[in-house]
Amino acid sequence: MIEWAIDECRARGCGLVQLTTDRSRADAHRFYESLGFTGSHLGYKKTL
Repeated sequence: MIEWAIDECRARGCGLVQLTTDRSRADAHRFYESLGFTGSHLGYKKTL
């Protein structure tokens, strides 16, 4: 499904696919890296 989504983005002229995941999900990180994604930045949030 992710490959399909990437192909759709490419077909629609997108230049970037971005996703978010929790820092503690090492298995997810390995999975995304196996698909060609690279870690890029740190995010922030504030609970209200």
